[in-house]
Amino acid sequence: MRKLSILIVDDEKSQRELLRDFLRSKGHTLAEAANGETAVSFVQNGHFDLLLLDYKMPGMDGLQVLQEVKRINPEIDVVIITAFGTIETAVEAIKAGAIDYITKPVELEEVLLIIDRVISRRKLIRENELLKEELGKKGITTDKIIYKSPQMTELINMASRVAASRASVLIQGESGTGKELLARLIHQLSPRVHKPIIVVNCGALQENLLESELFGHEKGAYTGASSRRIGRFEEADGGTLFLDEIGELSPGIQVKLLRFLQEREIARLGSNTNISVDVRIISATNRDLDTQVKGGAFREDLFYRLKVVTMSLPPLRERKEDLPALIDHFMEKFIRENGKNIRSMTAEARDLLLKYDYPGNVRELVNIMERAVVIARDDYITVTDLPFKNDSFTDFSDKKLSGSLRESLEDLEQHLISKAMDKATDNQTRAAEILGMSERMLRYKLKKYDLKN
Repeated sequence: MRKLSILIVDDEKSQRELLRDFLRSKGHTLAEAANGETAVSFVQNGHFDLLLLDYKMPGMDGLQVLQEVKRINPEIDVVIITAFGTIETAVEAIKAGAIDYITKPVELEEVLLIIDRVISRRKLIRENELLKEELGKKGITTDKIIYKSPQMTELINMASRVAASRASVLIQGESGTGKELLARLIHQLSPRVHKPIIVVNCGALQENLLESELFGHEKGAYTGASSRRIGRFEEADGGTLFLDEIGELSPGIQVKLLRFLQEREIARLGSNTNISVDVRIISATNRDLDTQVKGGAFREDLFYRLKVVTMSLPPLRERKEDLPALIDHFMEKFIRENGKNIRSMTAEARDLLLKYDYPGNVRELVNIMERAVVIARDDYITVTDLPFKNDSFTDFSDKKLSGSLRESLEDLEQHLISKAMDKATDNQTRAAEILGMSERMLRYKLKKYDLKN
């Protein structure tokens, strides 16, 4: 595992020495600063991957140091160490660019888990940068997929690895998460990029029409077939066929699709002649195909042929790190398209958008932003331009918090972990994804708070 260059900033000598000796024993490179001014000087004159930064110090406090460090080098990761103040203090630090916080007395195992997460995050970011460089050389961009979250970064990196093969890909995800965009990206990254990607919505046509749509037909194959028709498989020859809503396929078409995946041949309706086609299948569903297989509605052998590689798109509510960039992107897009003189949106409107859970995912956000831009009457989009009201939202931050900062933060952390475990029906892997933390960190927190799982 990659080692980091870490700067410990704390006016307490014993705290610095504890962290220094522990992290040095793990192979990391360490430096120390007893105050904010020294820390800023170190950052200006040296290279650091991570700052472990005490919040309460004489002279420059942690927030001031954080802001100055981010001005000097935005790529430095900062973790705030705090034992004073209020819950708003930690929130303010996170908003200013800190990636996490630790409360005193510092637990070394927790520090190690955060550092592991920093290393994993940096690895993903670097892989993503290299991917974008390679795509740029080919004239390909990923601009249509707006993301910053670790989940989406990992998914895009996976798309680049999968693209070079001819393996079938099954994309799973709720409606509106962007399954077709991901399929198009895989096609763009593949050697098939100079051939077409053909999109078919399997739930939009009746069975007889869908069969003709996919496989084509000969003249006279059925009533109304007045001429030969080339199907989508033949149109996609050499390229990619994206089958959306694959769970809607009838048993008869499932058999024909399975035969293609086995033999790489199709036959038009009304013909006994087999036609060889070179097509890569990417399919997508918002259904639970495992349940459909168990219930007999979907063929098990076809299911395993389709899911050689499975990619799961997280719903928007589980990757809220992406929301600010998405909001800005769609606001600017619709301002430009509609010729509106809108400067931005109010803080209250933005806060509502960031709190909302988006059951319709990115597609719903697109509709909300287009509507807001179209009906806005002033220079700023306001709460009245959004299709919901302030009292539609309740979250833990609305509850009265009491006690020390440590107690308040731990109360909030336990609440969020419990909610995530409930949403994931006690599946730790899923809960960790929802919370944006590693499974190892989640297990540590569950044990720390004695939460049942």
